[in-house]
Amino acid sequence: MNKYGAILLMAVLVMWAPMQAAAQDRRSWDWEGRVDRGDAIEIKGINGEILAERGSGNEVVVRVEMKGKRDSDPAEIEMVVLEHGDGVTICAVYPADEDERPNECQPGGRGRTNVRDHYNVEVEFTVTVPDGVDFIGRTVNGGVDARGIEGDVYAHTVNGSIDIYATGVAEAGTVNGSITVSMGRADWDGTLDFSTVNGGVTLEMPSDLSTEVSVSTVNGQISSDFPLTVEGRFSPRHLKGTIGGGGRSLVIKTVNGSIQIRRS
Repeated sequence: MNKYGAILLMAVLVMWAPMQAAAQDRRSWDWEGRVDRGDAIEIKGINGEILAERGSGNEVVVRVEMKGKRDSDPAEIEMVVLEHGDGVTICAVYPADEDERPNECQPGGRGRTNVRDHYNVEVEFTVTVPDGVDFIGRTVNGGVDARGIEGDVYAHTVNGSIDIYATGVAEAGTVNGSITVSMGRADWDGTLDFSTVNGGVTLEMPSDLSTEVSVSTVNGQISSDFPLTVEGRFSPRHLKGTIGGGGRSLVIKTVNGSIQIRRS
């Protein structure tokens, strides 16, 4: 091989190596399946955004994009699909450290995920949800965005904002992020909670809203489109009262942010 051929070969190898590294840093995963009306599709992640949209078909479609950073390998993440009596739960399960018991995918607040040395892999979910199917989104580092859902929505994260637009009942909680919710029904049972620490809360509720309400903020203001019968002493940052005839409980809390209750 002459020197020009050697130079060309080296150039090809130099170009090929970054392409291989980039391919290893990304991974895709898809799932499609049936979830009965009235049941829920639940997504449980750790590091990454969750986007849910209304679907036109009869099946739930889940698209996942994984991205590794700083030598983290997306192939280490196991995607688990768990069918149960209340619907389907899909988890991004990170590998546990050798001295710890394995992580486990379970519905709701159950299960175990400890990521410690594997935070550099982002797992982003895009979910299309058929009409009549509820959506539950849980992550730690990332926002949850659920738009046009024809059902109930429950969303929880730690570092990220939550945006929900649903025809049913909704509930949301975060620590560092704002909460914006528009819900089409106000006939929930028991207590409905919306809470954050660093961020505002904006709720758009149906005009027939009837609830006992407890609202509190430290650095922010409270406003409501609904007439409130206030219990006890009025405070611009803490209040308890009744909207309509009561009958259920609504709790809204933040520390750094304002709270708005809007009539849809």
